[in-house]
Amino acid sequence: MDTITFKNIFYRGRIVFEDELIRHYHTEELLVYYSGNFLQFKRMPRIDEWLRAFEYLREFHVKNGQNHVKFLFPENEETPEELLHTMKSSGFDIGFLELYGIEPSKFPVAPVNSRINVQKVTEENWQDFAQLNFEVDSKFGEAFALGKRDMHKRNLADERFLQLIAYYDNMPAGTVDIIIGKNTAEIDGLVVLDSYQKKGIGTQLQQFVMNEFPDKTVILVADGEDTPREMYKKQNYQYRGKKYEALKVFSD
Repeated sequence: MDTITFKNIFYRGRIVFEDELIRHYHTEELLVYYSGNFLQFKRMPRIDEWLRAFEYLREFHVKNGQNHVKFLFPENEETPEELLHTMKSSGFDIGFLELYGIEPSKFPVAPVNSRINVQKVTEENWQDFAQLNFEVDSKFGEAFALGKRDMHKRNLADERFLQLIAYYDNMPAGTVDIIIGKNTAEIDGLVVLDSYQKKGIGTQLQQFVMNEFPDKTVILVADGEDTPREMYKKQNYQYRGKKYEALKVFSD
């Protein structure tokens, strides 16, 4: 497996400012998307540097009608206790992301299930893909769901993306986005409806990816505190790194 780091991960958003300390990502067309509107620290900040970055991003987001502030920290570095205390006392939730990768030949071959049909998304089945994702995204508000639908539509026409949909007994049951890199295929936003959980749908979606990109390293980012990462380990994904994040959502 080639050396895989968070630099191989696709970040949505345009870089609107960068200096020696921070890289600012902004997604104008989807302001409520936390993962597309954030600051990435290029090195671990001192507390005074973090406070200035906090003030900068908060002011920028207020001007754009955004009610959150999000930071990502350098990969594979522990956040100093004093900085953690400062962020927590300022109302931030602290979490971490884990990076995993696998060579497709190492993925446990999933037995064929005639009830599951995985297809590439085209104009013909786009509405099924869009409706399923809208249903899932609506849990985070209508504005978010509408913005994500527009984003998915743009991705359909972007050759960097491959969208897949899984049908179970001919009913839309799950979807996933694949971001195609030079040497990688990134699994992003794998979703299976609650009513179709534990039927092997997520596994079949992944198997399709392995078959489609046998010569690329398949990568994904998992929430470090979610249970799906345990599933990925059982499927022979290899841990490649860790990155802390901090998020605060304002009520005003």
